[in-house]
Amino acid sequence: MTDLQIPATSAPATITGPAPQEPIHHRPTWADRGRSIVKHVLLIAASVVMIYPVIWMLVSSLRPTEVIFRTPGLWLNDLYVKNYTDGWFALEYSFGNYIINSAIVVIGAIAGNLFSCSLAAYAFARLKFRLKTLWFAIMLMTIMLPIHVVVVPQYIIFNKLGFVNTFVPLILPKFLATDAFFVFLMVQFIRGIPRELDEAALIDGCGHWRIFTRVMLPLMGPAIATTAIFTFIWTWSDFFTPLIYLTDPVAYTVPVALRSFLDATSGSNWGALFAMSILTLIPLFLVFLFGQRFLVKGIATTGGK
Repeated sequence: MTDLQIPATSAPATITGPAPQEPIHHRPTWADRGRSIVKHVLLIAASVVMIYPVIWMLVSSLRPTEVIFRTPGLWLNDLYVKNYTDGWFALEYSFGNYIINSAIVVIGAIAGNLFSCSLAAYAFARLKFRLKTLWFAIMLMTIMLPIHVVVVPQYIIFNKLGFVNTFVPLILPKFLATDAFFVFLMVQFIRGIPRELDEAALIDGCGHWRIFTRVMLPLMGPAIATTAIFTFIWTWSDFFTPLIYLTDPVAYTVPVALRSFLDATSGSNWGALFAMSILTLIPLFLVFLFGQRFLVKGIATTGGK
């Protein structure tokens, strides 16, 4: 019986080369800590400077009118909440009426911009038609056109149509894609969406309307949110346009109603004015607070395309 010769197993191959090095974490030096402290102190100081007028207005809304400009500091001795009740009923109509008017205008403006600007953006980004580049350039040129140039022609047109002292001049232009900034924003976003999605939907038998509603709109969430937030902020704070078209106090929006608290011929009710100003700032803060991530995402995804 012969011995079975078992071949010797070869040694496992070894990987030659330098061993992976672990990242070296350097402890921050005193110079790094000093620069960080200085940076944070400067940022905090700048934030305090920017937010100080709002804090001062909030504190002044809790003071009697005769004390507001006598003690410009931020220390409160007593809470004078009567400014809020007086300001709510100080004008010809309650301040809630003006808030409702502003809400109607804002909702109409947001709906108009989302509807018209998204359709115009889809046409510029996906459709082919004659002189598209020229029309797109003209649309961009309107961004540089001052609003004061078109105020008189627009007023004459709306006056001839009998729309003065109504909300129509404040809402109707939004349904005509007059805000070129939002059209451009959505065009840049749509151009970043792969065309293969359009082609796949076209092969499945979808037309342009179904491609727009079924494919584009679900993907345009950040751009739509950005448009809605900016439209809300700009429309809610707009003073010039409502001042021109709204002459009846019952139709005043919030900015025009706040101007009614000031009287050049007699004493102005500063306490009530500040109180109502704080109330009108709350929707702006809430919209920006809850829509900030959509706003940042929308700008970030459209600015680099």
